[in-house]
Amino acid sequence: MKKIALLLLVAVSCAVAQDEARLLRFPAIHGENIVFTYAGDLYSVPSRGGVARKLTSDIGMEMFARFSPDGKKMA
Repeated sequence: MKKIALLLLVAVSCAVAQDEARLLRFPAIHGENIVFTYAGDLYSVPSRGGVARKLTSDIGMEMFARFSPDGKKMA
C-alpha cells in the first residue's frame, strides 16, 4: 500500500513539474550563462543551476534572446 502511494505521489509530482517547465522557452547559452523566456520576460541563470534572475519586466513579450559572440551583451 505504501509503495502505491509513493508511486502515485511521484507521478503527480512529475506531471506538475512538466506543466511548469512548458513556460520556460527559447533558451540561449554562452559559457556559464543561460538566458530564457518565462511568461513573456527574460531570465538569466548560471548553467550549473541556481536561482534565475529576472532581467526584464516591460509590458509586452520579450523572447528569442541571444548572446553576442563575446558573451558580454544580449539582444
